[in-house]
Amino acid sequence: MGYWDSKKVLVTGGAGFLGGFVTTQLRKRGAKPSNIKVADIDEFDLRKKEHCEKAVRGQDVVIHLAAKVGGIGLNRELPGTLFYENAIMGIQLMEAARLAKVKKFVALGTICAYPKFTPVPFKETDLWNGYPEETNAPYGLAKKMLLVQAQAYRAQYGFDAIYLLPVNLYGPRDNFDPRSSHVIPALIRKFAEAKDKGADKVVVWGTGNASREFLYVQDAAEGICLAAEKYDGPEPVNLGAGFEIKIKDLVMLIAKLMDFKGELVWDTTKPDGQPRRMLDVTRAQEYFGFKARTKFEDGLRKTVDWYMAHRHEVK
Repeated sequence: MGYWDSKKVLVTGGAGFLGGFVTTQLRKRGAKPSNIKVADIDEFDLRKKEHCEKAVRGQDVVIHLAAKVGGIGLNRELPGTLFYENAIMGIQLMEAARLAKVKKFVALGTICAYPKFTPVPFKETDLWNGYPEETNAPYGLAKKMLLVQAQAYRAQYGFDAIYLLPVNLYGPRDNFDPRSSHVIPALIRKFAEAKDKGADKVVVWGTGNASREFLYVQDAAEGICLAAEKYDGPEPVNLGAGFEIKIKDLVMLIAKLMDFKGELVWDTTKPDGQPRRMLDVTRAQEYFGFKARTKFEDGLRKTVDWYMAHRHEVK
């Protein structure tokens, strides 16, 4: 009998970008569709305690993906909202799950929780060695509190809560809204619109010198399910692909994939964000056998293809 065969599982944010891939992965791994409950914002407002209590009732496993999240622009515009909503959702949901005797709680953190100047590759043991990069600190620290809560609940109540730190995700069905999207979907949309207008240049934020790591969303969904099945420990675990790419090289790669031949103009008045990001992914492999499988250029091509096929349906 498989791990998911008879389990009832709640996926918060299950109708979102990552959530859709997680629910698909759960079904592939044996969960009955009737046992997968998606807590969508339309029905469950997790900022409200009673909605958290209702959502977790009768569940065996909770996978908490719901978050208020965006790129640098949104982080600068709404720091208070991002702190409050992410903290209150997670804290109330975990407490409700404990009281409802949920057997497993999977909390998704964020790479934004790491200190601004973390040695590369980021090791989980470096998590508390400094303050996060200022533009995303409110969001990063709100999500980091779920690690503190998970460890405290494990110590006091024996509650099986685990904490995962995914790197930046990308893939089909990502958020392409320019007001809140992350770097890959934002660039894909920017190049597509520049080509539509016959523009001879594209303006890109920052210097291009910062580096980032990206994890294909389907790989992330597999890692989350593997962790739920096989990991039961207090230590935070990175979920990543174990590589880094400079933003300058990323921009050139997307331009090549989208056949944009115009000029790239760097707006250095805009922030770069954290200087470098790349995770040490040793723990995930050791603790629950996870290793990312999608080559970056392949995943990027699938993302571009999906957007070009569906661009008139997205915001």
